[in-house]
Amino acid sequence: MFTLLRNAYYLSVPVVLGAVLSNRLAARLSDVEPVHWATPVVLALVVFMIYTADRLFDIRKLGRTTPLAELTARHRFHRLNETPLWWAIIVAGLIALVLVFFLPWSVVEFGLILGAVCAAYVGIVFSLPKRHPSLLLKEPLVAVLYAAGVWGSVWVQRPSITGTDITEGLMFTAIAFQNLLLFAVMEELEHAKQADFSLATHWGIATSNTILTVITVVVVGAALTLCFVVDDRFAQRSALIMGLMSLSLYGIQRFPNRFVKNERYRWLGDAVFWFPALVL
Repeated sequence: MFTLLRNAYYLSVPVVLGAVLSNRLAARLSDVEPVHWATPVVLALVVFMIYTADRLFDIRKLGRTTPLAELTARHRFHRLNETPLWWAIIVAGLIALVLVFFLPWSVVEFGLILGAVCAAYVGIVFSLPKRHPSLLLKEPLVAVLYAAGVWGSVWVQRPSITGTDITEGLMFTAIAFQNLLLFAVMEELEHAKQADFSLATHWGIATSNTILTVITVVVVGAALTLCFVVDDRFAQRSALIMGLMSLSLYGIQRFPNRFVKNERYRWLGDAVFWFPALVL
């Protein structure tokens, strides 16, 4: 059972599930008309493809000469299962391609643009040297792309977007960035020599922790403010859930020694994106 859960974690299943649940929250928040059923399915497939391809390109970039012992557990899993994982990406891509024909044209247009940006991102990251300054954009860029996929696929199916939608979409983007920066900090604490070049290694642990704290204060402050300025009960509940998501990530940040063991921070950090299920 543990092996099954561990493999699901390496396959980014928690991230995929979090994206789907967050997408449903975005859909219900701006519920003008039903969101097409294929939207969350295609989103799940695309998130899986991007995260898996990113890991596979990482191990190719590290090279075959890098001993398995020097790789992180996630990268070892992808190195040992490289061929099946590439086939899984191809199959997922084919299924997503078929489902595209069921989606509204607005979603297809949006997906083509976002997909092109994601493909360009993966290609550029793979081609750059290990410590190229442009790699410092990885955390904020991935956060924006992730949030765009989750919220944008809903917004393009709506005749209008409210200020509450935009505010909570920005809160979600901030949480996604908080999650990625926190992971970079914890990875630096866990194995500094193997840690990827990131904002955490560039800014340092102290500065990164300060920024993470500021994000928490801003997100929680925005959540409480929305509770007083909007009348929609679901908007209030979803705002509070996002405040709880940010606070949970802050809890991991406050006790790094407890959560760095066995990569607990990754399991729990990705699981915060399941919190929308509490209000759906």
